[in-house]
Amino acid sequence: MEVTCLLLLALIPFHCRGQGVYAPAQAQIVHAGQACVVKEDNISERVYTIRESDTLVLQCLVTGHPRPQVRWTKTAGSASDKFQETSVFNETLRIERIARTQGGRYYCKAENGVGVPAIKSIRVDVQYLDEPVLTVHQTVSDVRGNFYQEKTVFLRCTVSSNPPARFIWKRGSDTLSHSQDNGVDIYEPLYTQGETKVLKLKNLRPQDYASYTCQVSVRNVCGIPDKAITFQLTNTTAPPALKLSVNETLVVNPGDNVTVQCLLTGGDPLPQLHWSHGPGPLPLGALAQGGTLSIPSVQARDSGYYNCTATNNVGNPAKKTVNLLVRSLKNATFQITPDVIKESENIQLGQDLKLSCHVDAVPQEKVTYQWFKNGKPARMSKRLLVTRNDPELPAITSSLELIDLHFSDYGTYLCMASFPGSPVPDLSIEVNISSETVPPTISVPKGRSVVTVREGSPAELQCEVRGKPRPPVLWSRVDKEVVLLPSGLALEETPDGKLRLERVSRDMSGTYRCQTARYNGFNVRSREAQVQLTVHFPPEVEPSSQDVRQALGRPVLLRCTLLRGSPQRIASAVWRFKGQLLPPPPVVPAATEATDHAELRLDALTRDSSGSYECSVSNDVGSATCLFQVSAKAYSPEFYFDTPNPTRSHKLSKNYSYVLQWTQREPDAVDPVLNYRLSIRQLNQHNAMVKAIPVRRVEKGQLLEYILTDLRVPHSYEIRLTPYTTFGAGDMASRIIHYTEPINSPNLSDNTCHFEDEKICGYTQDLTDNFDWTRQNALTQNPKRSPNTGPPTDISGTPEGYYMFIETSRPRELGDRARLVSPLYNASAKFYCVSFFYHMYGKHIGSLNLLVRSRNKGALDTHAWSLSGNKGNVWQQAHVPINPSGPFQMMSL
Repeated sequence: MEVTCLLLLALIPFHCRGQGVYAPAQAQIVHAGQACVVKEDNISERVYTIRESDTLVLQCLVTGHPRPQVRWTKTAGSASDKFQETSVFNETLRIERIARTQGGRYYCKAENGVGVPAIKSIRVDVQYLDEPVLTVHQTVSDVRGNFYQEKTVFLRCTVSSNPPARFIWKRGSDTLSHSQDNGVDIYEPLYTQGETKVLKLKNLRPQDYASYTCQVSVRNVCGIPDKAITFQLTNTTAPPALKLSVNETLVVNPGDNVTVQCLLTGGDPLPQLHWSHGPGPLPLGALAQGGTLSIPSVQARDSGYYNCTATNNVGNPAKKTVNLLVRSLKNATFQITPDVIKESENIQLGQDLKLSCHVDAVPQEKVTYQWFKNGKPARMSKRLLVTRNDPELPAITSSLELIDLHFSDYGTYLCMASFPGSPVPDLSIEVNISSETVPPTISVPKGRSVVTVREGSPAELQCEVRGKPRPPVLWSRVDKEVVLLPSGLALEETPDGKLRLERVSRDMSGTYRCQTARYNGFNVRSREAQVQLTVHFPPEVEPSSQDVRQALGRPVLLRCTLLRGSPQRIASAVWRFKGQLLPPPPVVPAATEATDHAELRLDALTRDSSGSYECSVSNDVGSATCLFQVSAKAYSPEFYFDTPNPTRSHKLSKNYSYVLQWTQREPDAVDPVLNYRLSIRQLNQHNAMVKAIPVRRVEKGQLLEYILTDLRVPHSYEIRLTPYTTFGAGDMASRIIHYTEPINSPNLSDNTCHFEDEKICGYTQDLTDNFDWTRQNALTQNPKRSPNTGPPTDISGTPEGYYMFIETSRPRELGDRARLVSPLYNASAKFYCVSFFYHMYGKHIGSLNLLVRSRNKGALDTHAWSLSGNKGNVWQQAHVPINPSGPFQMMSL
């Protein structure tokens, strides 16, 4: 069947003229894309259901004047009020391959500076169904017996889905239920992650050794198919069991080749083995094959916990862990602790003294320490004691205590740490004890307590340490609001007392603390000092750029304001006009103390004084510029986008007219607008037609109108509109106008639908039919369509004219239907006449039907007209009277 239908339905236009058309924004969310659940009116501001990985398309339809700006934001869910950091500034929000985490409530905010913004929301519900996971468990009881000698076995099936999944358990091909088999119980456990259903096999019977299938379904919502997983339960089914080929703690030397085997000792089905490392991934070069882990030439950085995990979805996973320790010695430090009992901070003869030594070692508890004095091993005596693990010091620390210090105890002491029998080199540190060994002092060099640098330059903060030995210096920030150093550390060690900063920024300004460390020196109260860092940076000003409009002859005041800078003052301000230096403006006595702005006053604006003004402000570190564009140009027009049915088509012709409406932005800011220059250019064409539109005095908010005529259907045009005042041309505004078929008006008189617009007058393809109508013309029709069928052109006889077409040749079958549904018409009259042209030509013609769907109380379809059979290769017209009881739609099928 080849059927072509042109529906001619006229609609009442609503005209908007007069003053004050500025109106606050209004918004409505329309969803498109690949929605699974669509409301009958195709518009929903409540819930939009979509399948995961499909394309989400939300459109915010706005009205209001001036044209509102649209911003899309999102919350994580209906219960959250925290917006995402990113926003989309566009009327259409499009998300390709949407993920489940992108579900939530989306907000469309439209604002145009008039009244309060309009905010609409829609909740996006992303539908998905993951692969189910099936695990097998037993009751916790006698673990000495075979796993399935227990009386009760649990098969747990878990899946993540939206909406909640429905579970079906099968033994073989038979569906299981409580009522049909007393030996099974199916229930949903509490406190489970995801959706879970448990199949409980009570008093295990021989027939229970079988194949079990867990089938999950979301009832084909969004076309998501069911998924299933199968498990074969046998009398040998058992959870995994493991053992290691090495001890749980493995100590090796650097450079060794390490191999660890994880051996399966049980499990049916055969478990899968997996190696992991914590923290971080497996070392570079490590190889895990099955249960064998090999690490060639192991290094200290490879130390850590290595986990072997076996899983077969029966019981809990089996896990064995190896703590790999690669021997290493580093970071040797010492401390000198004077007599604690006498609260002394100095070394004095006759008082006690303690020397401590610590090395970071792996393994820490295996390190040994030896003490030497002047190159010889220190001998233990009543006055010389060596202790380990001093509670006042870090763990595994060696201390040498000198009781009642004598002059003969002065000398050089050496602490040596080692791993006996290991190739790891020994690590040692020296400390000299003499009458010159004194605790440290710290100070800031003269003239260095305040350091001033320019932003982007390097800086060096310095503290001097005196004493013997001289300990390292630790740097930190004093400012409470900034606790981290530029390096990202809270505390940074410098061996020479200098903190070096590269490319300082303004946020590095503040107070820095230097203090002596309590290691590699005296273990006494830290000595402190402070350094102030001041970072100078160029000024920041406002406005960076400003458009200043004023009528000719009126005064103009330009002001450039300092927002921030260091120093926070204006050292100099220079004004330029069109790049030429201006003389300094006269000093106003009241403003002589003003250091935060610079001004320039024009007594009367003229054509010659119109142009670009530049104010360069300096604070001796750098400069910033305010730009002012001063003119008497009129602002641009503001196109009015809410004109009802702006397109006026003409019966059976290929021309249309367009009602162009606009307001003038801030008409009182400059001289009155005298006329507008209108430029009309067909897209993809170079030539433009220019017209002048004279106007009287234009008021703010006044809606101006001009009817564009002789436009060709279905072409689009670029419109440029420029206001003119006594100053000359103002700012131009442009827009693109498209041909659209008039819709949604109940007057059956003038407006007709020719299907020239891709939107086909607001008609939609029915989602429940078998195939769709096709919009085509003689230039786009399928050359392989069935011969001796269909029209060569539309009713106008031109090859460019469009019509709606269907063909019933293969693969179509008897009974297939294609439905075209009109927009919803708000009926205001009792009777209507629907007029359309049809073309029914072909050997196997079916039927063309017209139905009226009333939407007064629910949806009720009424058969209004029908025609069947071959009617010849000619367009014919039908007139169908209808009397809908309320709002209605028409369906062609």
